[in-house]
Amino acid sequence: MKLGKVIARRRKAMGLTSQESLAAEVGLHRTYIGAIERGERNISLENLVSISAALGLPLSRLLDEAEHSGVPERSHGASVREI
Repeated sequence: MKLGKVIARRRKAMGLTSQESLAAEVGLHRTYIGAIERGERNISLENLVSISAALGLPLSRLLDEAEHSGVPERSHGASVREI
């Protein structure tokens, strides 16, 4: 699962129903949070640490959820088999 989707899911699970709530918590703009959640923007390590803290998760757990959520990401490259 993409990191942005994990952030959105965790935000909603915490009761932060709007992106604006999370944005205010971490000092970022709502549109930036929305773009991260939709996978349209990259996120800096500094902002990722802030968001992780606001969600009450260690950064390692947030990244682990994104990597091992059981929902496959869409592949944009060739697989080994295709090469």
